[in-house]
Amino acid sequence: MSVLVTGGAGYIGSHMVLGLLDRGEEVVVLDNLVTGFDWLVSPGAVLVRGDIADGALVERLVGEHGIEAIVHFAGSIVVPESVSDPLGYYLNNTVKTRELIAAAVSAGVPHMIFSSTAAVYGMAGLEPVAETTPLSPQSPYGRSKLMSEMMLEDASRAHPLRYAALRYFNVAGGDPAGRSGQSSRGATHLIKVAVETALGKRDHMAIFGDDYPTPDGTAVRDYIHVSDLIAAHLAALDHLRGGGESLVANVGYGRGYSVKEVLDVVESVHGQALDIRRGPRRAGDPACIVANADLIRGRLGWAPAHDDLPTIVEHALAWERHLMRRNAG
Repeated sequence: MSVLVTGGAGYIGSHMVLGLLDRGEEVVVLDNLVTGFDWLVSPGAVLVRGDIADGALVERLVGEHGIEAIVHFAGSIVVPESVSDPLGYYLNNTVKTRELIAAAVSAGVPHMIFSSTAAVYGMAGLEPVAETTPLSPQSPYGRSKLMSEMMLEDASRAHPLRYAALRYFNVAGGDPAGRSGQSSRGATHLIKVAVETALGKRDHMAIFGDDYPTPDGTAVRDYIHVSDLIAAHLAALDHLRGGGESLVANVGYGRGYSVKEVLDVVESVHGQALDIRRGPRRAGDPACIVANADLIRGRLGWAPAHDDLPTIVEHALAWERHLMRRNAG
């Protein structure tokens, strides 16, 4: 039996592949390689280039490889881009996820783990958000993910498919062993942009809004190490395999850092000041979003191992240096 990882040639997906392989699982990756990289996929996995909306392909892979779980990462993830291209986001994140779910149901796959987002909560305020917090996504990105959660919930009621929808907060860092990291070009994630600036790949960076109703005026986020996020996926997979019911769970540390605080840590770890400029707020960005992760800690026994912002930054910097050496060679 094996696990199908969609989007496994991307940032988080490639770490999931490593996490599965590290514990002896058989892994198949399905990725169209539009934003992913074939070289990010561990040679221990089978890489298939294709689209998650190709139901015939998905069903064939299920049959050929004995796939009993799908971990679904494939999709588009940039909030401001979703505001300018909503239909593209509904296609990639909602329509294609519907086709993937349909193929899973048709092929009899019993378990699915879905990459959701804290963006489903919208303008949540300064208090940590629990899974019971009212949902009010402010961007097509958040809405497209919420629609997919709703489809999974309805499909699981009508068919023998159990699922876990994990609502990520801000994922950062890289594999501690240096095997993978965030490699996308033109990234918009704060820590990725900051380490690129620190290493001279960008001549400056911007703070998008310094007039939010937060302690220092900049947006506050809950930053989680990618390896801890993968540990949450593995725990969710074990939960479903053990007969556990479907669940929706936040994955974050429960502590927020402002943009200015993050940049202070990057400067401290790197040892040099960054050229930081003021920019306007970005469409769809809430002032603050921090997780209440009591559910996943209590129900699945998830215990993060890298809950330390300087460590997250160190791993991000190490991966960025690796990319520079790789591209130079």
